[in-house]
Amino acid sequence: MQATITIPHGWKYPRFTLGQRTEQGIIIGIKYYPSESLLAHEYESGWRYLVMLDINSIDEGNHLENEIKLLTPQELRAEIQTEIEKCLRQLELLKYELKAITGTVMKNSEVRMG
Repeated sequence: MQATITIPHGWKYPRFTLGQRTEQGIIIGIKYYPSESLLAHEYESGWRYLVMLDINSIDEGNHLENEIKLLTPQELRAEIQTEIEKCLRQLELLKYELKAITGTVMKNSEVRMG
């Protein structure tokens, strides 16, 4: 089932989406300050993005929409490839641990990713 988010009438649509990778990190939250709100008068109206700087960090950043910069296709490809390689190394380590527990040698086809 696909989640649906409704943007109220009069609000502009956000430029970025949850989970999108940016130069600032991964977008994990989005909030909107309507132009007539107290927060908008204090901090400027529009979309704000909560960004996780690193998946293994507790640090988060709060950025205005115009502060968010997308990764280039090459940067995005390199980031994803690095993450894939990390996961493959972790999978190999887990397979090694499993062999040590069972004392058997496993074929590559016996461990499937689901």
